[in-house]
This record gives sequence, structure tokens and C-alpha cells, in this order.
Amino acid sequence: MNLPTWIARRYFFSRKKRSFISWLSIFSMLGVGVGTMALIVVLSVFNGMEELNRQIFKSFEADMTVSPVEGKRFLASSALLTKLRQVPGVALVTPVAQDNALARYADRQTVVRVKGVDDNYVQRAQMDSAMIDGRLLLRENGINYAVVADGVRSDLSISPVDILTPLEVLYPQSGQAFSVLNPDAFNREAMTVAGVFFIEATNYGNLVLVPLRVARTLFSYQPDEVTGLEIQLRPGTDEAAAKQALQAVVNTTLTVQSRDDLNQNLYRTIRIEKLVVALTLAFIILIASINIFFSLSMLVVEKRDDIKILFAMGATTGLVRRIFLTEGAIIALTGAITGLVLGISICLIQQSYGLITMGTTSSIVDAYPVRLELTDVVMTAILVILVTILTSWFPAQRAAESVNR
Repeated sequence: MNLPTWIARRYFFSRKKRSFISWLSIFSMLGVGVGTMALIVVLSVFNGMEELNRQIFKSFEADMTVSPVEGKRFLASSALLTKLRQVPGVALVTPVAQDNALARYADRQTVVRVKGVDDNYVQRAQMDSAMIDGRLLLRENGINYAVVADGVRSDLSISPVDILTPLEVLYPQSGQAFSVLNPDAFNREAMTVAGVFFIEATNYGNLVLVPLRVARTLFSYQPDEVTGLEIQLRPGTDEAAAKQALQAVVNTTLTVQSRDDLNQNLYRTIRIEKLVVALTLAFIILIASINIFFSLSMLVVEKRDDIKILFAMGATTGLVRRIFLTEGAIIALTGAITGLVLGISICLIQQSYGLITMGTTSSIVDAYPVRLELTDVVMTAILVILVTILTSWFPAQRAAESVNR
């Protein structure tokens, strides 16, 4: 152990009766520790929320989506579908036609988002875990069925057990003057409700799944006309490489987007909130570290005679500066390491055992989602080191120059 470290340890871990300066150093250490622990925990919670949203979207949305650059529909020829299916890693290509429409059930009505899907949609098996009533059935024995979101069921009081009351969907005809009194102004399709699903996302509460042919008839689409193509990849496929290969197949009027691309606004919002909270907690750590500045400044005044003796014994200004820099490092790093250990432990315990629950039975997860990332730990440690240097430098420099006063 070198001399500056030994002297700094003696100052901090003195066995004599603790003075006000010693207690201030301890409070500074605790403040840095609590701030560091809070920063680790909060950042991990935001990481968990981002991962939870990915899991929610993965249970319903496709891996890749082909959509028009302009407009909302395009022609998906059989040749295009064949080329897309031949791309390495592609498992299923599902043509989709969706738009807003009016839904009626018995004496109730509401605006819904109708999504017509191809027959292979059921093969994706994504909706199995989201079904809460009935079954995922769109067509059987020549009969068309609809599967509705739980929000639609609540608005219309739908019962999948009631096979006698159909769900009627209305969509304005193109070229017709809009009038609620004109029965010919709407295309109409009636289907039996086969099941109800629930997805914990606000933009899926008004969704109605119907067979693709029903949606095309309802929207007056041509046989090959769709609003998008949903592509499911095989497990283990490189999404970035698959996206690039798919984009090379489609023309410039179409764009290929991953699941994250479709929800980038939500992820951007989460990251912005994470950044704001991180800056707030970093500011709190800085305020706690200012106590280190005051404690070191008062320690310099208290140890002025010791500093003069060190200079008389041949100590250099650099050695004296390192003593007080080391003293600040001991205070801050002890608190930081304690905070890091506690924060990491809390996150690992929450990940493994879920001690802190969501407090509601309607949530998709029982406990608060937490995901610990190494980058957050490293950035927090770097932040504490920088704050320590910043708050310790000036008192250490003043101690080094005090001999000349």
C-alpha cells in the first residue's frame, strides 16, 4: 500500500471519536450509495418494461411486415408471394387486408378495426396464449367466423356461446354517397363470433379478425389486393439479414419493417423516459457528492498542521493532492460499490423470484419486469468515478497549495 492511500485510510477509518467531518463523510457515502442503487434499479425496470412490450407484440405481430410506401393497399401477386416464401428463413407469408368499419351486435354498435387474414394465419400459433374465450377459428365447413378483442366484446356484449346472434360488419361502398339512411351505401358481412382474445396493448382493443376473402369483399378489394404482408421467420433466423433479403425482393414502392420498426415510437418514448430519469438520479448523486466536497474542504482545514509536517518531511504537492483525492475516492467508491451490490442484488432477486408484484390480476405478468444490463452498471460506475474526481479535485488542490499560504 502506497503512502497516500495509507494516510487517506487513516483519516477515514480513524478509531478516535468521530467528529462532525467524519459523520459528514459517512452521510456522503450513504447518499452516493442510495443514489447508485436507485439508478441501477430504475434503469433495470425500464429495460424490463421495454422487454415486456417486445414479448406482448411478439405474441401477436409478425416478425416482418411488407407495406406500401404510399397509400394503404397494393397488389400482392402470386409471383411476389412465391419469391418472398423462397427467401432463406421465411416460414409463412400471410396476406392481410385491414381497415376501420362499423360493427353491430344485437342492439349495440361500435367502430372496430377489421383485419382480414389468410388461412395460414392460424398456423402461426401466436394467438393461442391470447385466447380467453372460445377458440381461434376463422373458417370451417364453408362458414365464416370472427374472432374479436376483449374490448369489442365489452362494447357489444358479445357472447361466443350465442351462435344465433351474428356480428354484422358494415363498410362504406366506394362511389356511393355516404348516408346512414341509404341501405346501399354500405357493404355488409355477417359472421358468428368464434372466440375472444386479449392483448395488453391499447391499439388492439378494437380489433376483429376475419377471413381474408370476407375483408376483401367488405372493402371492395380486387382478388390480389392487400394492405400488407405479414412474414413469420423460422426460429434462429437473423432478422437483420432477413429484412435486407426481403427488401431486395420487393420493389421500391414497398417497404419491409421489423416488429421493432412498427413500434419504434413506443420504444423511443421508453428510452426518453429512461434517459430523463437517469439524468435526474445522476443529479441526485451529484448533490450527494457535493457533501464530499465540503467534507474534504473541512478536512483540509482540520489537517493543515499535518500537511505542513508532511511538506517539512519532503512531501511534494502531488503526494498531498493524491492523499485527499484518495480520501474522496474512498468515500465515494465505498458508497458506489455498496449501492452497485445492493442494486444488482435487488434486480437479480426480482428477476428470479418476483417479490414485488404488479398488484393486479389483469396484468400479463405477475411481478414488475426487470432486466439487468451490463452497460447500465458500467455507465453508473463511470458516472460515480467522474463525479468523485470532480468533487475531490478542488479540495485536494487547495490542500496541495496550502503550504504556500
